[in-house]
Amino acid sequence: MKIATIGLGYIGLPTALMFADHGANVIGVDLSPDMIEKLNSGQVHIEEPGLQEQMTRVHEAGRFTAQLTPEEADVFIVSVPTPNRNDAFKSCDVSYVQAAVKSLLPFLKKGNIVIIESTIAPRTTVDDVQPLIESTGLVVGQDVYLAHCPERVLPGNILHELVHNTRIIGGVTAECSNQAAAVYARFVQCDIIKTTAGEAELSKLMENTYRDTNIALANELVKIGNTLQIDAHEVITMANRHPRVNIHQPRPGVGGHCLAVDPYFVAAAAPEESVLIQTARAVNTSMPGYIVTKVLELMPDAPTQKVTLLGLAYKGNIDDKRESPAVTIFEKLRDTHLEVTVIDEHVQLPIEEQFTMDEAFTDSSLVLVLTDHAEYKTLATEWINKMNRPLILDTKKIIEKCPEGATLHTIGNMYHLLEGVKQ
Repeated sequence: MKIATIGLGYIGLPTALMFADHGANVIGVDLSPDMIEKLNSGQVHIEEPGLQEQMTRVHEAGRFTAQLTPEEADVFIVSVPTPNRNDAFKSCDVSYVQAAVKSLLPFLKKGNIVIIESTIAPRTTVDDVQPLIESTGLVVGQDVYLAHCPERVLPGNILHELVHNTRIIGGVTAECSNQAAAVYARFVQCDIIKTTAGEAELSKLMENTYRDTNIALANELVKIGNTLQIDAHEVITMANRHPRVNIHQPRPGVGGHCLAVDPYFVAAAAPEESVLIQTARAVNTSMPGYIVTKVLELMPDAPTQKVTLLGLAYKGNIDDKRESPAVTIFEKLRDTHLEVTVIDEHVQLPIEEQFTMDEAFTDSSLVLVLTDHAEYKTLATEWINKMNRPLILDTKKIIEKCPEGATLHTIGNMYHLLEGVKQ
C-alpha cells in the first residue's frame, strides 16, 4: 500500500509515520521546504514522545519520504489545519482542506481512497469535498472512495492512542466506509466504527464540545467559589465522589486546536440551537482576562512589580502553544506596567526572552504557573529564596508540595491569597 499524507503537523506526521512503521510506503506532503528538508534528514520538527524513535526506524527502512507536492498513491490522507474564520461565529475555514484536495486531483485514479482527517464542520465531506473529487469525472462510491476519519488523540500520548483508541470511519457510502476501515485496520487495535460522513464529523466536534462545556462549568464554579470564599477544587473533589458526576478541573482557559476551536464549528452550523455551547465558549475565553485581573489585584503593594510565568504551551510536556491561554495571559500582562518574565522549557522562545530559573525567580513578587509541565511539579527552595515575595498562584494545580518558605494557592482558592495580600 502506498499512502500520501498531505499536511505534516501535529497529527499528519504521527499518522504518516505510524503507517510507515506498519509496512506502508508513505509520501508526506507539506508546503514548508525547511520542514521537508528536516524530515528527509530523519529529524522530526515537533515534540511528541516516541515520535523521533519512530521516524528513525522508518527513515532507515526507506518507507517515508517528504516532499512539496503529491504524487500517485493508493490512499490520500488530508490532515491540514482548519482554523476559525474571522466571522461572527468563528466558523470553520475549510480553504486548506479544499486546497489539499485540489492538489491531489491530478493524481487521482480509479480504486483510490481519499480520507479527510482534518476536523471539519458538519456536512463538509459531502458538500465541499465530494464535488471537488467528482469534478474529475470519477464517481465517489463507485470509482473512488471518500471518508471522514477524524483524529481522536491526545498530544503527549499520540502514538499510543493512534493504535488503541476507537476509530470512527465516516464514509460517503457504505463501501467508502469499508474501504477506509481496511486502511486503518493496518495498525488500529481497538474498535473501528463505520458510520456516515456527517455523523463522524459531528461526533468528533461534540467530543471536544462536551469537554469544553464541562471545563466551562468548572471555571464558572471557580468564579462563584472565589466570590463566596469557597474552595472550588474541594467542591469538585467531593462532587465527583457521586457515581454519576464528573466535573472536569478548572484551568486558566482552554487551548489547543480542538477544544478551543471545534465548538465554534457546531455553533456556526446551528447558531440558534447552540446557546449552551456558545455560553461555554464565552466562559472559557474569559478566563485569561479573569486571571490577569486577579494578578493585578495581587500586585499594588508588592515589594517589586516582577511577575514570573511558568509555561506557554497549552498543556504539559509538549511544545504546542496554539490557542494557548498562557500566551494570552502573557500578552495581556506584558501590556501592563508589570515586569513579566516567562519560562518554558518546551517552547522555543526568542533569545531575548530566554532565562534560567534563577534569573526568572530573582526579585519576583509572584510566580504564576500556567502550564502543567513536569518540571513545575516541584519548585526548588533555592529559587523561592531568590524571590522578593514568595507567592505562587498555580492555575493548573500541578505543584505537589508547597515549597518551603512560599505561600501557594490555586485558582480554586485565590480568595485566600487576595485576603493575605490585603492584610
